[in-house]
Amino acid sequence: MLLTAIIIYILITVAIGAWSSKLVKNSNDFVLAGRQLPLFLSASALFATWFGSETIFGASSEYLDHGLQGVIEDPFGGALCLILFGVFYLKPMYRMNVLTIGDVYKKIFGKRVEFFASIFMVPVYFGYVAAQLVALSLIFTSVAEISIAQGIIISAAIVVFYTFLGGMWAISITDFIQTTLIVIGLVWVTVLVVEKAGGIMPILESAPEGSFQFFPDPDKISWLNYLGAWIILGLGSIPSQDIYQRVMASKSEKIAVQSTYLAGIFYVTIGLLPLFIALGAKHLYPEIYLENKQLLLPQMVLLHSGVHVQILFFGALISAIMSTTSSGLLAPSAIVSENLIRPYFGNRLSDKHFLWILRLNIICIAIIATIMAQWKTNIYELVANASILMLVSLFVPLTAGLYWKKASEMGAIMSIVFGMITYLGLLLSDLPYYPHLPALGVSAVAMILGSVLFPVNSKNHVNLSKNKAS
Repeated sequence: MLLTAIIIYILITVAIGAWSSKLVKNSNDFVLAGRQLPLFLSASALFATWFGSETIFGASSEYLDHGLQGVIEDPFGGALCLILFGVFYLKPMYRMNVLTIGDVYKKIFGKRVEFFASIFMVPVYFGYVAAQLVALSLIFTSVAEISIAQGIIISAAIVVFYTFLGGMWAISITDFIQTTLIVIGLVWVTVLVVEKAGGIMPILESAPEGSFQFFPDPDKISWLNYLGAWIILGLGSIPSQDIYQRVMASKSEKIAVQSTYLAGIFYVTIGLLPLFIALGAKHLYPEIYLENKQLLLPQMVLLHSGVHVQILFFGALISAIMSTTSSGLLAPSAIVSENLIRPYFGNRLSDKHFLWILRLNIICIAIIATIMAQWKTNIYELVANASILMLVSLFVPLTAGLYWKKASEMGAIMSIVFGMITYLGLLLSDLPYYPHLPALGVSAVAMILGSVLFPVNSKNHVNLSKNKAS
């Protein structure tokens, strides 16, 4: 019964993708849904940016091990990212009216920075998509007798087919459906757990000491790592194509801003439910407190709930993760097509050709992500590593380009390159604090030095004051 329902969910999602393909006439439709999304679709799409594998599987297992301080990155950092994007970044970028965030770097700094930013951005998504494939595989292995490796391959095949058809239109429509399903599903399971535990307090009282400690111990290293956790998603995902394409698909600047605020508030509130459910599951059913804690929630639902709850819970999870995976595939595909291929072949190829290039890129990226998913199966780490790479290389140039008039092309290149080199070098060291903190500092210093030594000389440089005047 459950397996049949899951198959039906998948077929419905694929059918939505097939129907959405009718709305795709060009690459703008495929990447940004033609900038036609109303508030309810735009907000649900932003809410669904990370609300899938990491929040439900990864964050819940991290919370059981490390308490609230173990999940500062997500959901708290994820919500911070959405709010900050709406307050400081959305308006100037929305007014540029370009297709990708690589185009934003081109508008600000020129073609060379566009190239460097794109080259550094694309590999980041391999780990991100891999995390989603692992999550889908965990669901499939919970309800069918297949291995995680087989589940990863099946997951990749399904999501590639669905994304290949509908692009951002399919993502946006299914995001709204999955947001509704996931909220209903999580609330339903939360109520079920509370009823079986005899109330909320027995669950909260069962938590290990320190589980609800939100702030770190009063020492420098603890506070540095606490700050480091906040900025992984909070700042690291700001210069990402998946956030950009979801926000810029809104049909107006006002709707885009409202969407980021709504999604941020919704994300941090609904994002706490999986943590509470996991704590309740550990309290009620210690026998399923598994070695792989990422499987705790699905196992609890399978073993201790009725089939109607199982169908709703697993259907919502699959829908959420498929949508997140689809967006993760589309983002680097758009960067490769629009910022690495179009600049060199734009005069020789039509927009229809680029639409097919976009779709073929999706297949290539899925293959690489599948290989990575087979190699590493910790969802929380895969997503965190993806955001850190963007944080140490791309965040400073984007921020400086929008807010600092003296930010130059060479400053941006030095910031991207030296930030990444520093981070990769520090990974080899046994530091008491997160290596992305000094790497981010190096990226900022490189931006300043490069801009001072090689000052801006382009009339095309874009900054926030000019956008405000427009």
